[in-house]
Amino acid sequence: MIVETGRIVSLEAEGVWVETIQKTACGSCKVEKGCGQSLLSKLDGHTAYIWVLLDGRDSAQYRVGDEIQIGIPEEVVAKGSLLVYLVPVISLVVLTALAHNYFAHELLTTLAGFTGLILGGFIVRWHSWRTRFDRELQPVLVDEQKPLRFFEPAEQH
Repeated sequence: MIVETGRIVSLEAEGVWVETIQKTACGSCKVEKGCGQSLLSKLDGHTAYIWVLLDGRDSAQYRVGDEIQIGIPEEVVAKGSLLVYLVPVISLVVLTALAHNYFAHELLTTLAGFTGLILGGFIVRWHSWRTRFDRELQPVLVDEQKPLRFFEPAEQH
């Protein structure tokens, strides 16, 4: 589980909107004062807003401005990254190969590759829209009221 701290910017009955600072992929985000990413994020206003379901909790116990922790399962991040990066590249390669095989013209092959890349982006966008309410893909609220369970222990008889 990837755990991130954020600030509540909006409350709704079913969930909260949380503002988080986008961090670099290098993993040096624990050295906030040393790398300057936090400062740059504050200067350019480049923050992420994430919808987090309350999952049965009472929204009255939270206030705008509260800092909370959210968690996202690693498998969701890994599968999402594969989808976002591989689908456009695979569609680019497939359409380029088909155009080269059938037309053998450089301009048509290039246009087919560009079309494949755009088509792959639309496929990713469609899949994202289709699964936007999937509870398995949503970030979860990490707090003391409902501890995280990474696996369910098997009952012993």
